[in-house]
Amino acid sequence: MGKPSLVYGIHALSEAIRAGKTLERVFVQQGLKGEPARELIRLLRERQIPFTQVPAEKLGRLTGKNHQGVVGYLSAIDYALLNNVVQQVYEEGQVPLFIMLDHITDVRNLGAIARTAEGLGAHALIVPEKGSAPVSADAIKTSAGALHYLPVCREKNLLRAAQFLKDAGLAVVACTEKAEKSAFHTDMNRPLVLILGSEDAGIARELLSLADEQVKIPMAGQVQSLNVSVAAGMMLYEVIRQRASARR
Repeated sequence: MGKPSLVYGIHALSEAIRAGKTLERVFVQQGLKGEPARELIRLLRERQIPFTQVPAEKLGRLTGKNHQGVVGYLSAIDYALLNNVVQQVYEEGQVPLFIMLDHITDVRNLGAIARTAEGLGAHALIVPEKGSAPVSADAIKTSAGALHYLPVCREKNLLRAAQFLKDAGLAVVACTEKAEKSAFHTDMNRPLVLILGSEDAGIARELLSLADEQVKIPMAGQVQSLNVSVAAGMMLYEVIRQRASARR
């Protein structure tokens, strides 16, 4: 369970896209010219596949083969469409529970969060296109296979995704140690999206401003922060606890 599969060469990458393969990310050589290259970039934009223009040296480090100025990573999963997942959850009469990860870059944290989220009944993970740990074979291994079952929605703009969920009737709850309110005193028995941020930067200011509530996990020790996967597990368990109590 190591490196993700590489696709390199303009023709090979174009055919992979036309065949419906899911690409995690694509690197295109800066200044790449020619009609085949222009057609590939058009395809990338049309299918909304994230790509980054990089120097030729970077592509050479990724593969020693004749890459023709393009290298792509095949995704280990197929991503889900957020609006489809929301619609399905409502149609099935369930109370939505989504987890939004704001720039969680460690694959082990991503995998651990996915494992807990799937096990506790979350409906989907939401991650950004850029600045997030890839859903790689290593992430799937860390998740104990949960990433094969839990839908993952890859969004170009997390702020727009959060607003969409808010408009769809979900409460947006940001989990941050800087909050005043305890997560244990927050109503989790409602349609919900929990936002968790990276341990160094936290949740982006714009997402915090959009949130309906900001909550924290009460801490008694000198260290006032938790590993993000541990925090996710505690938040999810509180959701499940409250929802189970409401059904009694």
